[in-house]
Amino acid sequence: MTPIMIAALGLLMVATAFLSGLFGMAGGLILIGVLLALMPLPTAMVLHAITQMASNGWRAFLWRAHIRWRPVANYMVGAAVALAAWSITRYVPDKPMALLLLGVTPFMARLLPSNIKPDPDRLWQGTVYGTICMGLMLMTGVSGPLLDTFFLGGDFGRREKVATKAMCQLVSHFTKLIYFGGIIDQAASLDPVLAGVAILASMLGTTLARRILEAMTDQQFVAWSNKLITTIACYYIAYGGWLMVRTPVLAAFDKGGLQ
Repeated sequence: MTPIMIAALGLLMVATAFLSGLFGMAGGLILIGVLLALMPLPTAMVLHAITQMASNGWRAFLWRAHIRWRPVANYMVGAAVALAAWSITRYVPDKPMALLLLGVTPFMARLLPSNIKPDPDRLWQGTVYGTICMGLMLMTGVSGPLLDTFFLGGDFGRREKVATKAMCQLVSHFTKLIYFGGIIDQAASLDPVLAGVAILASMLGTTLARRILEAMTDQQFVAWSNKLITTIACYYIAYGGWLMVRTPVLAAFDKGGLQ
């Protein structure tokens, strides 16, 4: 990539890390969509994993006093189960499918019956959510909106939610890096300069968000999170659907014109 492109991506990573620092989500959802448009899916997944590990790891460190460790341990069990299963199939989706799944994922969480409230402190629920979220992570690059439901049944304030989720996301993105960077073997194609910029930009954006998160109320946190995720999700459904329709049309032109 050119220096200008690397600088532009660096600014985007600061902005997306800032969003994730405020809401514990959304930033990664935006970033993976941009990376999928610019580079092959496995390479985008590796860069996204490095960026999000820096963002979530730094956020977990800044809010370390608010991490709830039992839900993190429960989630890790499910993540290990998912990695073992996906390592057998080594499935990598195409871009239109990944984008559609990115858009659908937030709405999956809202389809749960209102009387079902997950308990983050229960091992079996953490394993189930960890397995499903990790599976989505390996298909789409993110699982944050669905992971939010993991905390609905617990007594979590916005600081505990952001801190604990950051730790779970650190585990998820590290697992994604192992899958795409090791098992799928795409790490060599990643520009080390871009990777370094990604790490620094993510830490900067996360740090800038801390003071604003402190000033927000829990009600503002929930309201803005829902609006932001819905807007982004609808965009990816539209974009992924358009790519899925466009691909057969372009293929027909490549063969000599539409029949």
